[in-house]
Order: sequence, then structure tokens, then C-alpha cells
Amino acid sequence: MEVKVLSSIKEYQPGPQSLPSIWMALGLPSRGTRLHDLVHEGLPFEYLERIASLLQVQRGVVSKAICMSPAKTARRAKADRFNAVESDRLVALVAVFGEALSLFENDVSAATEWMSAPARGLGSRCPLDMLGTRVETKAVLGFIGQLERGVLV
Repeated sequence: MEVKVLSSIKEYQPGPQSLPSIWMALGLPSRGTRLHDLVHEGLPFEYLERIASLLQVQRGVVSKAICMSPAKTARRAKADRFNAVESDRLVALVAVFGEALSLFENDVSAATEWMSAPARGLGSRCPLDMLGTRVETKAVLGFIGQLERGVLV
């Protein structure tokens, strides 16, 4: 009697190419010691322009999102470096935008528009206006998670 063995192993077929992560696009590590060191040292000022370009917004929008006045932004431009708190807020902005990109299936303009519009689940505040504290940032990330799971608030 002959026994036939059916193989359930399929040949790997790569799917559509996904966009590089927001972290890779910015040239930043997404986690780990190197990111921690960069935040403590203060990110170079050039990241303001990189992030603004990636989000397709003006530099002033990013500065405002991380709670920097135009005068303070000008001082940081002269120093060519952010301090640790500002760097931490920039990293939080990148993390939130990365999650928003995931929510909107890598549609940058949809993610940016969502981040700039009042959200009922955030007390009618804009996600971009909620990056000044860790508590607010966690609320935005939590809200994105609810939206991904289809939980209406």
C-alpha cells in the first residue's frame, strides 16, 4: 500500500513592500540604549525639520506640539540642539505619529489630518496638542489602540 504525504509547507512569497518605519525614515532608533543616549544628549536641531517634513506640517506646528515658544525654538536653533525634555517630547511625537500611521495604513496625510483635528475620545482636544506630558501622550496612544480595536468612545 502506498501512502502519500501532503506537505503543508508553502513557498514564501513576499507581500507588498511596506513603507520604511517612521524611525528609519528619521534615522532614529525606535528603542534601546542608543535612543536613550540621544534623548539625554539632546537631539540635534535638524530633527525639527525632519519631523515637520515627515508629518507634512510647518516647523512651528511641531514646535508648538512639543510646547516650545518661537523664542525658545530660535534659541535651540542657535544652540543646534534640543534639551532632554524637548528631545523626549519629539520622540513621543514620533511614537504617536507612528501609531497614527499604522491606524491609517501608512496614509501620511490622513494621519496628519487626524492628529490635527479635535477627537471626541480625547475630550475634543487635538492629539498634537496632547504631547506636553507623559499622561496626555499615553492617553493619545491608548485612544489610538481603542480605535484600532474598534472600540467607540
